[in-house]
Amino acid sequence: SVSDYVVKALKIANEDGRVKVELGPMFTTLEGEFEDVWEVAGKMHLALVEAGAPRIATSIKIDDRRDKISTVESKLRSVRGKL
Repeated sequence: SVSDYVVKALKIANEDGRVKVELGPMFTTLEGEFEDVWEVAGKMHLALVEAGAPRIATSIKIDDRRDKISTVESKLRSVRGKL
């Protein structure tokens, strides 16, 4: 019921180009520099307001790891390697 809005938000992120976008069944993951992720997430949210979405729930969880490089891809690879 919300797929049209999800597509609109994804297009905003992809067209911006500053963050990596990983679509999941329940959430979309944005990966990149903190300031870029924050700004793109805001643009995505506001695009849905402009599209007339009657209700928008934006959840933001920040994983800011400073001790080593960790990416969405490396996290998935680690888990899959242990299966």
